[in-house]
Amino acid sequence: MTWSEAEYTECLRGERRRYAWTMRHHGGLSPSEARAAALDWYPYEPGDAPYRGLVFHDEAWHWAMLAIHGDRYPVERPELVDPPAEYLALD
Repeated sequence: MTWSEAEYTECLRGERRRYAWTMRHHGGLSPSEARAAALDWYPYEPGDAPYRGLVFHDEAWHWAMLAIHGDRYPVERPELVDPPAEYLALD
């Protein structure tokens, strides 16, 4: 996908917000730790990066659940496969 700078930065901000929210509410991180984790997971990629935005192919919820519970979370914690209403309301 070709992103305009505005589209990319808007998506980046939203994914960072959702990732940080999940890390606070489900991962037990403080607000500053959650923001730092979101910045680490979603770094800014320059416009000429070959796979810019590839991380957006999955929801921030999914990436955070992987970080918190590991890659078997869909099997071991099926109740966490779908994000809760509070997460969905962040949009």
